Amino acid sequence: QVQLVESGGGLVQAGGSLRLSCTASGRKFSWFAMGWFRQAPGKEREFVAAISSGGDITPYADSVKGRFTISRDNGKNTMYLQMNKLKPEDTAVYYCATSRTGSSGIAAGQVDYWGQGTQVTVSS
Repeated sequence: QVQLVESGGGLVQAGGSLRLSCTASGRKFSWFAMGWFRQAPGKEREFVAAISSGGDITPYADSVKGRFTISRDNGKNTMYLQMNKLKPEDTAVYYCATSRTGSSGIAAGQVDYWGQGTQVTVSS
């Protein structure tokens, strides 16, 4: 049974920073690509960032390039999303995901497992 548990969400002012974490269990973490998606109220879930199993390939959505950084620590079975210069439009529930299809597959929405989500709220 694969489990993905997100943490680190919260309320922050515009221009601030947050770091999300996703800890995985139930599969060999270092073998699989990981990624982040988000869903704002009334909108569809959208891709944010992904990272290959080795951490060398990291595609990003255009809306977060230069502000968000994805990383992973395979020794800790944990993936991170450092979010800087946050904007009110970044407000959403952020979901962790994993896929057998690589980072490009995640970017295309091909996800095997999802986490339960963590709320990020950015006030103006």
